[in-house]
Amino acid sequence: MNESEQLKVLRDRIDSIDDQIGKLISERAQCAQDVAEVKKSANPEEAAKSFYRPEREAQVLRKAMGRNQGPLSNEEMARLFREIMSACLALEQPIKVAFLGPEGTFTQQAALKHFGHSAIAMPFSAIDEVFREVEAGAVNYGVVPVENSTEGVVNHTLDNFMTSNLKICGEVELRIHQNLLISDVTHVKNISRIYSHSQSLAQCRKWLDAHYPNAERIAVSSNAEAAKRLKGEWNAAAIAGSMAAELYGLKVLAEKIEDEPDNSTRFLIIGTESVPASGDDKTSLVVAMRNEPGALHNLLEPFHRHNIDLTRVESRPARTGAWTYVFFIDFSGHAQDAQVSKVLNEVSSRAADLKLLGSYPKAVL
Repeated sequence: MNESEQLKVLRDRIDSIDDQIGKLISERAQCAQDVAEVKKSANPEEAAKSFYRPEREAQVLRKAMGRNQGPLSNEEMARLFREIMSACLALEQPIKVAFLGPEGTFTQQAALKHFGHSAIAMPFSAIDEVFREVEAGAVNYGVVPVENSTEGVVNHTLDNFMTSNLKICGEVELRIHQNLLISDVTHVKNISRIYSHSQSLAQCRKWLDAHYPNAERIAVSSNAEAAKRLKGEWNAAAIAGSMAAELYGLKVLAEKIEDEPDNSTRFLIIGTESVPASGDDKTSLVVAMRNEPGALHNLLEPFHRHNIDLTRVESRPARTGAWTYVFFIDFSGHAQDAQVSKVLNEVSSRAADLKLLGSYPKAVL
């Protein structure tokens, strides 16, 4: 069999497989619609609130990754299933998601990574606005950044949780690749100013020192805002992600210029409903301790004794008075777990105040 005949056999096989995949996706979509009808028949009011199930989606994605035998990576397989689920869910009701904008930010990228491209993603100019839109019911969920692996926590997000009744419903971890972008009017040899968000400028400090030591570094509200400014400035460049480059028609002059190769940002999904256990979960809470010796030890000791894995402890000044602090804590497990329930009861008895921010599936993608 010559090369042409071999290719025809393989392409015919691909066509046959594609036909099967198409039929199975349609069958899955019909099944999803049937599930929605069963929910509506049983309890119309609850069905309207629970059409999206974060714990169920996490379980489906984990199974897809567990079944994967290659050659696609586990993450790529999960991404494909995410888009299928997103499209099927949109048949019932497209999810409206608020994110920290404008369009082209890493937060938008995180929103689409978590909810898929069939979700309706809506940009807002401040983290406070994202919280407010979710609280008002104008959108189903919000996506906000909470910490970067090199630059630390996003304090504005933590501060909003102190006064909000919203729940954390999920998390997204996004590898952050920073690119130096230019427009079609940029004079590459005359770049004298570089726009970006302050955190992105910090994440690329060493690279900028080596390549553009004399360029003015100008912090703006977001990387997307930095990208938008380039069209009218011949002597400027911007640091932003690939989504911003595509959205605003810019050219990547240098890619992956972040100083730390494992640079990543964690985003939180915020909503109004508590999330049932998925089997691999995380819990977040905020605790106010009395101002007394050993307060931090008293707070953390029950976690150690019950062998609960703490993943983050962050302190913030309390709004109730000078020199008092609250602690934001993330740990493995779900509030419904017996051991976690014991710990929460003990910590609550020792604390001046405890607020459960949510139990939610650990990031799958």
